[in-house]
Amino acid sequence: MASGRRTPEEIRASVRANRADLGLAVERLRDEVTEATDWRKRLLESHREVVAGAAGLGFVLGGGIGGLVDLVFRR
Repeated sequence: MASGRRTPEEIRASVRANRADLGLAVERLRDEVTEATDWRKRLLESHREVVAGAAGLGFVLGGGIGGLVDLVFRR
């Protein structure tokens, strides 16, 4: 290999190694995407904030609708 050229068997071995590395990388990526898109886990991790946000939004919407109804029917 002094000329810098590889034998066919060295090339095959390199392709096999690259294929194995690529398979591991794809599997790792699949796991990371699955974890990143797991909305149920995220919801459970921030349960308190979600409940507070829902309560606040409900309060604002309820007040907004109540205020609108009051304006319409108050005449």
